[in-house]
Amino acid sequence: MNAQPQQDILTLTHGASTLRIAPWAGGRLLSWQLDGQPVIVWPENANWAQPARVRGGNPLLFPFLGRHFVDGKIGRWRDANGVVRDLPMHGFARDLPFAAQPDADGHGLRMTLVDTEATRVGYPFAFRFEAAYRLIDEHTLEVTLSATNTGTEPMPWYAGHHFYFALPHAQRAQTTLELPPSERRYQLPDGSISTPEPGAPEYRLDDASIIDRFHVLRSTSPAPVRLHAPGLGREITIDLNCADSLPWYAVTTWTEAPDSDFYCVEPWLGLPDAIHNGLGLRWLAPGNTETATLRIGVKTLAA
Repeated sequence: MNAQPQQDILTLTHGASTLRIAPWAGGRLLSWQLDGQPVIVWPENANWAQPARVRGGNPLLFPFLGRHFVDGKIGRWRDANGVVRDLPMHGFARDLPFAAQPDADGHGLRMTLVDTEATRVGYPFAFRFEAAYRLIDEHTLEVTLSATNTGTEPMPWYAGHHFYFALPHAQRAQTTLELPPSERRYQLPDGSISTPEPGAPEYRLDDASIIDRFHVLRSTSPAPVRLHAPGLGREITIDLNCADSLPWYAVTTWTEAPDSDFYCVEPWLGLPDAIHNGLGLRWLAPGNTETATLRIGVKTLAA
């Protein structure tokens, strides 16, 4: 296993907060530490030969997220002309190098990915995809995704995040997730999406029924998502109601195994296989740009 990065890692700081980002590895936010403690976690033994497969940081999901199927085969989609194309699960952005432009004050970074001959094989559109991270203050991280259609045809897209929040597995039972009004759905083995079920306002993270579940938001101006972790002495707030942002479609909850020391809370613009089922699918007109912004805040709990 290769535990050494192949290229430089960029560091952003603001007071006691530190972000580590690898633009060359899919524009990956690797970690966020506050007062030396992990908020977003990156494993020490990460396999840098395949950074897109590492369980940590925040993989950027674009141009599609989740699993898409054609005739029961994963990783395929059918375009409007009936042509079937190959596209990896969660899209290709997490596998490709981004150009990076740090902010002058050292608190932020903008990264850009544009189409190439290789990307147009599986996704025949001209685009510019940007991801920006900025520490507003030492307790608040703003993240913006934007897509621009630089071509001449309408462009389908639905992007998302995959934040790996640090959480020792033994603390799941005492950690809760508070969600705005939502409906709970999941993906069936054939790629279709389950019928909606009423969502609860709060879940404990030892509840196995929310692993790999999509909490479809019932409001385009939702209340914040709150991850209350008394064992870590903190509460994490995800504000999905930012000015001039696209409406976030769903929040997905997932972890890998009973002993995984992370829990993923993932704001998404659509649901898996939206290119076929239409659930959150966006069509971007030529020359237009769409932007989705969120803010993550960390608050220390009283002892």
